[in-house]
Amino acid sequence: MARRCELTGKGVMTGNTVSHAMNHSRRRFLPNLVNVSLISEALDRTVKLRISAAALRSVEHRGGLDAFLLKANDAELSDNAQALKKEVRAALAS
Repeated sequence: MARRCELTGKGVMTGNTVSHAMNHSRRRFLPNLVNVSLISEALDRTVKLRISAAALRSVEHRGGLDAFLLKANDAELSDNAQALKKEVRAALAS
């Protein structure tokens, strides 16, 4: 399973650990991923996603999962999230 947020696309970053003696060694910065169940009001069901903690705050700030997905760029979303966005858009259209 990839260490990538399904909603924002945030993934692993690399950098250096720098000691007091200025020795550099490579390290990885992992995103804070959490497994959550979010409620979709348009679909009237819960959806399980693996998203970052920052994305969870963004979902709440935008007014829920449906609003976040409709505003999100398709390039950032995972395949699962893009299919969910398509379902939400179809449910709101009917």
